[in-house]
Amino acid sequence: MTNTIEKRGSLHGVETRSADGKRTLIGYAAVWNSDTTIGDYFIERIAPGAFSKAIGGDILALYDHDMGRVLGRTRSKTLRLAEDSHGLKVEIDVPDTSDGNDLWVLVERGDVAGMSFAFRATKQEWDDTQDIPHRTVLEAELYEVTATANPAYPDTTLAARSLEAARNELDQARKDADKRATDAAAAKRRVAEREAAQEQKIRGIRQDAP
Repeated sequence: MTNTIEKRGSLHGVETRSADGKRTLIGYAAVWNSDTTIGDYFIERIAPGAFSKAIGGDILALYDHDMGRVLGRTRSKTLRLAEDSHGLKVEIDVPDTSDGNDLWVLVERGDVAGMSFAFRATKQEWDDTQDIPHRTVLEAELYEVTATANPAYPDTTLAARSLEAARNELDQARKDADKRATDAAAAKRRVAEREAAQEQKIRGIRQDAP
């Protein structure tokens, strides 16, 4: 499967919370089992628990997927991630920086109203029997979460490669399964032939016996 990082997101919503002088953005970077059409190539959904391993790592919170505009980080506990029954919940302690202050104002005004995330699927299932293939991401590495005004990142070029890779993988799996079945049948046939030859030999010995 492709090693390329993919970006996803939609208008899941992001809100502000201010208490004790600390400003926090709260939202969902991903919602479980929410079907999304990726560039007309396939329909994708994120399975519950897909990020359970990933959220223990060092994840960044960015502004609009820009690595030069860091808002928080799990390692410094200025970004907190948790999975609940709805999806991947995000809490970002907004810094007193130009980007942080601008973002706070834009979220309050409703100009920035979405969240997104960058990931690499490490375990997935494909259903290619329908008119449009369906992809379920069962487990993924998570690189960053983002507050953004334009959260729809279908990555159509990557989507095409992901689908092609999945189909190639499925074709190879079918070929491997066919080969295993052919090898198993050949081995079974050889065993049967040896047993038949042994049985004939035994019968021949019995017939020659006085």
